[in-house]
Amino acid sequence: MNVWLWWVVMTVVLAAAVAVAGYAVVRRKQMHLWLWSYLRQRRPVVPDGPVHVMFCFVDHYEPQWGRPPYETEVARVRAWTERYPEMARRHRDADGVHPQHTFFYPEEEYRPEHLAALADLCAQGFGEIEVHLHHDHDTADGLREKLHRFVRVLHEDHGALPVDPATGKPVFAFIHGNWCLDNSRPDGRWCGVNDELQVLAECGCYADYTMPSAPSDTQTSKINAIYYAIDDPVSPKSHDEGVDAAVGEPPVGDLLLVQGPLALNWKQAKWGVLPRIENADVRTGQEPTPDRVDLWVQQHIHVRGRPDWVFVKVHTHGALEREHDTLLGDAVHRMHDYLRNRYNDGTRHVLHYVTARELYNIVKAAEDGRTGNPHQYRDYVLAPPRLRASASGPV
Repeated sequence: MNVWLWWVVMTVVLAAAVAVAGYAVVRRKQMHLWLWSYLRQRRPVVPDGPVHVMFCFVDHYEPQWGRPPYETEVARVRAWTERYPEMARRHRDADGVHPQHTFFYPEEEYRPEHLAALADLCAQGFGEIEVHLHHDHDTADGLREKLHRFVRVLHEDHGALPVDPATGKPVFAFIHGNWCLDNSRPDGRWCGVNDELQVLAECGCYADYTMPSAPSDTQTSKINAIYYAIDDPVSPKSHDEGVDAAVGEPPVGDLLLVQGPLALNWKQAKWGVLPRIENADVRTGQEPTPDRVDLWVQQHIHVRGRPDWVFVKVHTHGALEREHDTLLGDAVHRMHDYLRNRYNDGTRHVLHYVTARELYNIVKAAEDGRTGNPHQYRDYVLAPPRLRASASGPV
């Protein structure tokens, strides 16, 4: 075999090996569920003038994670009530608003003293409280009972939820535990309710904030979107596709879903070859570096027809001790400094820290064709909750 032919054969063999290895990685990390959507997405044409960046930090806040001693739960909550104001007061957006943290608190972990402490923190202007839930082998009726009970407690005992102005009833945003919204895990674990989207809407859910879930097999094929899902009550994962929220178009579907950014991070590629999955998860080991912040904004999640309003929703599991230094210390300070310096110059970008409720309100304002500074639409549909501490008092 001559040298030229040898090089051709070796190149083909190497290319085949790389292809096989790449396919194995794609399957192992469940990237086949969403990679094609990512590769074919198009960046919108942005009009002249600043792009407003709505930055929303949502937290799967679980003080009882790992079933620790009660004293550990108390210490986890206290860390946030004591350290978050100190951190947040160092930063402001274009409107003078401090960073906002939306605590999605688990129904199954309810303790009145923990909610009272968080309600007191939020009443100081540092965030809001919404609904989180882990369940398994559940039914629609069982889900209804859990949601009705927890919503009533959050509303009546803590004033933690906004009220629908049309009905006078409390409403809520939602994050599903274990990412298994609408029974989306292939083996059926950690949910069990195929008509979950309809049940959520019936119980007062105004929007879901679960996605993205990559590299979980619950990840949807639709990514980097704000959209309405139509529930198929007999089939799981009805939110795998949906209808984009759009200016001037009425909602079509059962529930609004607000996704965070999902992308490939080539700047943090393993061995310089395999890109890291950017799933907007902020925690120790996945610190919010400038390259990640840029990727979040570059996914350009927006209401169709309003490309100058960009929504960046990132998530965490912030109650755990191992995350405190990242989420309450130097790493998050650097993130906020970068957001201010890169995305709040007033000419190219304007930064707005928002809660999950405020994000929803601005989405609805965009759908109604509102323009200008989205700050004025923070309370467009749903007014702020009337937060109060429960009778047991804060921790």
